[in-house]
Amino acid sequence: MAAVGLYGSTAAVAAAPLTVAQAIAQQGSTATVSGYVVGQPTATNTVVTSNYPNDYALALADSASETSTSRMLYVQITTSFRTQWGLRTNPSLKGRKIDVTGPLGAYFSHAGLTSPTAFAFSGTTPPTSTTTTPPTTTTTTSGPSNCETYYASACGKTGAALKSSLNSIIRNQTKLSYDAVWEALKVTDQDPGNSSNVIGLYSGRSMPKSDNGGGADQWNREHVWAKSHGDFGTATGPGTDVHHLRAEDVSVNSARGNLDFDLGGSAVAQAPGSLADGDSFEPRNAVKGDVARMIFYMAVRYEGNDGYVNLEVNNSVANGSAPYIGKLSVLKQWNQQDPPDANERNRNQLIFDRFQKNRNPFIDHPEWVGSIWP
Repeated sequence: MAAVGLYGSTAAVAAAPLTVAQAIAQQGSTATVSGYVVGQPTATNTVVTSNYPNDYALALADSASETSTSRMLYVQITTSFRTQWGLRTNPSLKGRKIDVTGPLGAYFSHAGLTSPTAFAFSGTTPPTSTTTTPPTTTTTTSGPSNCETYYASACGKTGAALKSSLNSIIRNQTKLSYDAVWEALKVTDQDPGNSSNVIGLYSGRSMPKSDNGGGADQWNREHVWAKSHGDFGTATGPGTDVHHLRAEDVSVNSARGNLDFDLGGSAVAQAPGSLADGDSFEPRNAVKGDVARMIFYMAVRYEGNDGYVNLEVNNSVANGSAPYIGKLSVLKQWNQQDPPDANERNRNQLIFDRFQKNRNPFIDHPEWVGSIWP
């Protein structure tokens, strides 16, 4: 099978495959790992072996009958590979021996392999080098083509130095008025299946672009980083930054309110798959990573060094009007669980090309989340 990278062009590693035990012992390197598919990890100590919830991950072991998660490698399955290697779509993969290439690093806080560059059944050989052209649209260019130039001053840095460098890069932006956000969202949140509509972030509902406002069943501008968390309102700056503003049904927007993000709660009316309780909101699975990366963007973009509030992510769900939002541990999990897909990358590119001239670095490099917030 061709090696398809996260952004389309990779080279498969030519060294002999590692066993799962070796891969667990060699976290931090890049390698091809050979092992049996034994199930799907859904938490640090949980691997399900049937009724797979999605196509986001699989677990490998040196034995097809292995049941101890300590002897398993958790493999993230990024968007390019889900159709052929996701277990919900391909449950017959269980018990098959496969080879996976990519960087060895923690996934679900467990020994893993993230951002894979190649999958193949053991005994077959991926090409030593392949190039896949990403899908093109009439409105955008391919984001990754300029990413490394754009991030040149940040590359190679980690932790606080990386965060500071990214802030210096992305705070150079065109700022919109709050009225201009309406028109921007009609472009960035357009329904891929209906150019006359936008898609609600939490609801997933397709709504006419013209039906924006404050009435029942209309759509309005949802602040993913709740504007009361730091009391920045709708003033130009964090209150109008399209990287975290999304189209949403008025009643669903109200149900989310200014809640922090966490797991659990009761079903949210008109937002299938979303949950809420007294102190937190959980979005539907398809946008969990999107939400996390918007939050991480805001925490890096707004550092209090250019006249705007200093925003930070913490591990609380009781932040009130403080310039904080949580829950960090859950948001990090969502970033891994739901990696950037074509729609999210396209939105990032549209914002860069047509509106703000800056990017969300965590869409281009989701691995930077773990570097800044280990």
